[in-house]
Amino acid sequence: MLRRYVEDFGAGGINPTPNPKIIREMPAAATLDSDGGHGLVIGPLAMNMAIERAKIYGIGTITANNGRHFGAAAYHAAMAIDHGMIGVSMTTGGMQVLPVDGSKPMFGLNPISVAVPTNSEAPFIFDASMSSVAGNKIALAKRLGVDVAAGWISDADGVPILKEGPVPDKYFMLPTGGSRENGAHKGASMGMWVEIMCGLLGATGAGPNREGGASHHFIAYNVEAFTDLENFKNDMDIYMNAVKNTPPIPGKERVVYAGLPEHEEEIERRKNGIPYHPEVIDWFRGITGELGISWRLTND
Repeated sequence: MLRRYVEDFGAGGINPTPNPKIIREMPAAATLDSDGGHGLVIGPLAMNMAIERAKIYGIGTITANNGRHFGAAAYHAAMAIDHGMIGVSMTTGGMQVLPVDGSKPMFGLNPISVAVPTNSEAPFIFDASMSSVAGNKIALAKRLGVDVAAGWISDADGVPILKEGPVPDKYFMLPTGGSRENGAHKGASMGMWVEIMCGLLGATGAGPNREGGASHHFIAYNVEAFTDLENFKNDMDIYMNAVKNTPPIPGKERVVYAGLPEHEEEIERRKNGIPYHPEVIDWFRGITGELGISWRLTND
C-alpha cells in the first residue's frame, strides 16, 4: 500500500497535516472528523480516545468519518492490550463485495480486528476483511496471471465462480464463505454490520450511499469493568494453550489461533530483520531520494 499512499499524498488525496475534531460526543462515545487524515494517523488517536474513556466508564467507543485508508486494523485494536483491555477496530473498505445472490456491490471489503490480552501466551489478535479474501490478492493474481481459488470472486454478472481459474477482466468480490452453501450469508451480514457501525454511526451513509471518505469505528473494553484482569488473562492463557495443543488432523503439524503465527514471526523478524524483494528495496531507495528522506532500511 505504501506506493499508493505516496501517490495519494502527492495528488492531494490524503491530508498530510490533518486537524481532527470531535463533532459529537457523550461520556463514553464520540464521533471524530478525520479531516482527510490517513488511518495510521487518525487510528491511534481515536483508539487512545476510546481507551481513555474505557478507563473511566468501562467501555469507550469512537467513530471517525471523513477518513482515508485505514492501514492495518490489527495495529489499532492491539493498542488496547497494553492497557488491560480488549480492542476492536473496523473500517469501510473498497465498495467491491456482493450480497448473497446479488449482482451489485452493497458493502466494502470492511476489515474487522479484535485484540485480546494474555499473560504468557501470544495474544489473540484477529484481523480479516469480510470479503472472501483481501482485495489486493485478487489484483496481484490478475497482474501475475495466476489462478485464484474457488469462491473468491464472481463473474461480471455477479455469479460466483466456484472453481479455480484465472481472474476475468471484470469481476466482483464475494463475501466470506463465497457461496450461500458455504456460509456467505454470514460474511455478508458481518460486512453490512461494518457499514452500519462505521458509515451510519459516522453519519456518512452506508454501501452505495456513502458520502465523503472512509469511516472507522473503534471500541475499547476495560476488562476490569467485567472481571479481574489477571484472572482473565490467566484464563486466556489456558484457553489459547488448549487451542494450540489441539491434536492436528492427519497431514498437519499443529493447530494455531489468530495472532500466534504473527507473534512468532515478529520475534523472528526483530531478531533477524525483515526480508524484502530487491525490487521493493530499489523502490524504497528511489522514493526516499526523491522525497529527501534519509535512507535507514539497510546498512549498505
